[in-house]
Amino acid sequence: MTIVTKRSPRTIRELVTDPSWSELTEACIVLQSIQSQDGSIPTRKKHSQASAAVDTMTRSIKTLMPHFAHDAPYLEAVISDIRAWKSTGFGVPDFYDSLSAFHPESTRIDGTPHLVVFPMYTQNGSTNRFFEALLCETIWPDFVDALESEHYSNALFIPVRFLDYTPGYDSNSAVLFPESVAVTPRVPVGAEDGAAAQLPAFRWGAIFADREAARFRKVVTHAVEITKLELPADAHTLLDDQSLTEKTFVMWDLIHDRTHMRGDLPFDPFMIKQRMPFYLYGLEELRCDLTAFRECVSMVRAKDTDPTTRRHAQLVLYAVVFDRIFRFPLTGSRVRNYDSVAGQLLFAWLHQRGVLQWRDTQLTIDWEGLPDVVVELSDRINTLYWRSIDRPKVVHWLAAHELIAEVLSPHPASQFLSGKIRLEGAPSEITDQVHDDEFPLSMFYEALGKKLTPTVAATIGITGLNAL
Repeated sequence: MTIVTKRSPRTIRELVTDPSWSELTEACIVLQSIQSQDGSIPTRKKHSQASAAVDTMTRSIKTLMPHFAHDAPYLEAVISDIRAWKSTGFGVPDFYDSLSAFHPESTRIDGTPHLVVFPMYTQNGSTNRFFEALLCETIWPDFVDALESEHYSNALFIPVRFLDYTPGYDSNSAVLFPESVAVTPRVPVGAEDGAAAQLPAFRWGAIFADREAARFRKVVTHAVEITKLELPADAHTLLDDQSLTEKTFVMWDLIHDRTHMRGDLPFDPFMIKQRMPFYLYGLEELRCDLTAFRECVSMVRAKDTDPTTRRHAQLVLYAVVFDRIFRFPLTGSRVRNYDSVAGQLLFAWLHQRGVLQWRDTQLTIDWEGLPDVVVELSDRINTLYWRSIDRPKVVHWLAAHELIAEVLSPHPASQFLSGKIRLEGAPSEITDQVHDDEFPLSMFYEALGKKLTPTVAATIGITGLNAL
């Protein structure tokens, strides 16, 4: 592991106003204006403009490099890849070498800064593989370090905080994944003759916990006001304190992220590789969230949990429930919105079991009874997964729909509801029959959305720093 000396956050954050950083971001914006979706610049008349921008980028990165000694091999490779892109005529960029050299997982020390420059798309932001530049810093509290090393190993997980960024991240995107970077597969050095070209090994994934926390605080604070929900004192503190919420989200994400690869899994955990009804993606995300929830219930109840960990574990319980029942159902369109279905499912599950009540235009929650009822839903989903190991794929799809439909009402036009869904053919043909809004919003959410949806929309581009 690379040893990194802790730096003054103020020193790194001052780079946001450094002329070299400004020149770098301006050069990226120039390139974005002339790049095609795949990152190339096919119009030869634009090449002189691109050349000037590239020269500015490389000069700026060189100037900024001394602040990021731990990333020196990566930044040197970035400069080489940028120059190679220019020398080959601004075709589809290939940042294989620089992506292979970037290892933020090797410097998981709180406050470690990173300068990130790649041609890439941004999840929930843009599908264009444009040049983007980021200044960010790692969030790695001591109690999370202990949890990761002792109980919840997750070497790929990198929680970070925005310092500044180019326009691609002025969006809802809160992740930085290596899969989004423009690379061309190649035959590994030393491979046998005839070996297949491969992508570089992806050994990290970054989550912007500050954006998640800031978005959560803004939306949930308004939702609590609208619904007149009375909160415990520590839940109020969570909404008031950005730093505390960031650490809470890091703990939640640590356990959530590793859960995608753990448990009784009847399918490839990287579900993006599969074509299946959208509500199954919602169940998978909810399974991971509820696993984090139940693990935190255990930590809260265990006698030997240290006070700091116990405090954050209790806050994770609030965070999971509030984010799922308030923000998720009302974020995004009604076209195959799997996160919305998962949030609706949790709300209705709690309501139908009496720990959540909407009465006299006020929301109330039985805080003492809440944990066990949430764990019951986790058990149901885990049982569905375990049983489906022995089921054909389509039977699993139907069983998952049946579980959700026990709690949420399907759309009146649902093929499942009519019994007319055709269950033969390719998976894509069956999947296409699922209604785009298979589980519509309830009347509660339709009413809540009129007041809360503008607040959800207003969180685009929010960060921990501009939320303070």
